[in-house]
Amino acid sequence: MTLAVGVEEEFHVLEVETGMLVPRAGDVLQGLPKRRFTTELLQSIVESNSDVHTTTDALWADLIQSRARLGGNAAGNGLAVVAAGTVPFAGNGAGRVTPDRRYRHMVSEYRQIADEQLICGTHVHVDVPDRDTAVRMMCLISPWAPVLLALSASSPFWAGADTGYASWRTMLWQRWPTAGPAGCFSDAAAYDAAVNELIASGVVTDPGMIYYDLRPSDHQPTLELRVCDSSPSVETVVLIAAVFRALVMRATARIAAGGSPRCDGRHEWLRAATWRAARSGLEGDLIDPVSRRPAPAARVVRTMLARLRPELEECGDWETVRELTEKALADGSAAHRLRRVAAREDMLACVDELIALTRGPGGHVAQAAPKAARQSVPRGPVEPIGG
Repeated sequence: MTLAVGVEEEFHVLEVETGMLVPRAGDVLQGLPKRRFTTELLQSIVESNSDVHTTTDALWADLIQSRARLGGNAAGNGLAVVAAGTVPFAGNGAGRVTPDRRYRHMVSEYRQIADEQLICGTHVHVDVPDRDTAVRMMCLISPWAPVLLALSASSPFWAGADTGYASWRTMLWQRWPTAGPAGCFSDAAAYDAAVNELIASGVVTDPGMIYYDLRPSDHQPTLELRVCDSSPSVETVVLIAAVFRALVMRATARIAAGGSPRCDGRHEWLRAATWRAARSGLEGDLIDPVSRRPAPAARVVRTMLARLRPELEECGDWETVRELTEKALADGSAAHRLRRVAAREDMLACVDELIALTRGPGGHVAQAAPKAARQSVPRGPVEPIGG
């Protein structure tokens, strides 16, 4: 049975003239429906929420339309929205908190972690039969989450420098006390008990602050994937959504047939696999979820697709996913492509590239302001941070 899927995309708000991240979410969201478009913790980020779809074609069209609406509003204010895990430059006040009691508490409690939440992710929701099933399938799907992260990796730059990582957003995100791979739980009651214990500890304030890479939604009958960077290309988002849906379908069928997740209680390798995906993206080895040994990223990705072919064919997604995957492997991760632009030109060119990719087809025609008009932005060679 084909399951419904929906996507939340987070976008950076940039000033076109300077390429700087700016706290002007209110200007971008002016006049847009609150059900579909909303604020985030910091005012330099906006979020769009797709409708729920059963076909990837419909999801694809929805995402393109949402980006066009955000981009149009932004352009009318001399701004642009960018889908990427991080952007190269942050202007003064980019970390300004959105006026909201919960957000103000988070900034007060978590200080620099919250101040530096200048990162954007893509979250995918897929329908599940019930909450018990959602919790049990986390153990089955978690080993493949780092592979989806590698497909999305789009954040090599931070504070004007090359971090050496394909997804620096992951490194920043994992500083939160509940971020990272989810544990394994026997049912929803066990999961909820663990969440309540965390809340009782005072480390987090509510279920919305459980930032596992996978989690059952606390307000919808879905399983939510949270590990991925925001992706400049809609194609990547559609690919990840289709693959994640297939993973959920496979896990649902296995649990319905009486198959129990096999878990040895050792999750250290999952955190290591996430780090490996964040470090290398598609340009190096990933940790193979079956052998738990390093293997070329292309081999791991193709192995995942081969396992999921029955579910992808059932949804009518196989040909689309196969083509998008081969294109992704041929082109390399967004992080790799951005580094090539930086090496050929500079980081300002990366900003232009991100704006164009987020706009979609035709985006390169309407370029940002000429670089000569943006002398206020720091220039210079791309210097890696660390090894």
